[in-house]
Amino acid sequence: MMATPATPDAPAAPAADSRGPVHPGWLRIMHWLNALAVVIMVTSGWRIYNAAPFFDFTFPNGATLGGWLGGALQWHFAGMWLLLVNGLLYLGLNLTTGRLWRKFFPVGPRGVARDLAAALRGKLSHADPRHYNQVQRLAYLFVIADITVLVLSGLVLWKSVQFDTLRTLLGGYEFARRIHFFAMALLVAFVAVHLVMVALVPRSLIAMIRGK
Repeated sequence: MMATPATPDAPAAPAADSRGPVHPGWLRIMHWLNALAVVIMVTSGWRIYNAAPFFDFTFPNGATLGGWLGGALQWHFAGMWLLLVNGLLYLGLNLTTGRLWRKFFPVGPRGVARDLAAALRGKLSHADPRHYNQVQRLAYLFVIADITVLVLSGLVLWKSVQFDTLRTLLGGYEFARRIHFFAMALLVAFVAVHLVMVALVPRSLIAMIRGK
């Protein structure tokens, strides 16, 4: 029997194995290292915040890491170096391999609005996990920028005297604390949405573990 050619409305999806892994090995390793670093930094950061809160709430001790302020600071610094080194390697490999431009661009307001509307109607295709829609591209670019803000504001909190120019640019030590806090909150929100999307499209988790 002759195979029916794919129509424009229903393009044939290429076999997954014929196109190599969805995510290369280096990316999968860095993804999980980054996830570990974020968990360490967020939970230890909550304990640090609890020692000197600037809002009328604190985080439950059971959700924090470190046990006390000194322990939390040690965990936070460990997570900081893991996040910084892993993040620089991630950006470097994405730039040198050209993956950054292939995966995350182009992105624009019209494309984001179109794909967001399709997602809200449940009509956004996930047939090819190698292809990011423009909402995903914007989200990943946002989280890269957000982590950059976290690192810069964290440097002010860690070495305020040494990074006095950066401290001034961020509005002073106390304002840098608030920038750091809200950048953390945005990162946690991204992770929450990311986990929801993984639950809706489980194959994305399999691809990040197995590569395909």
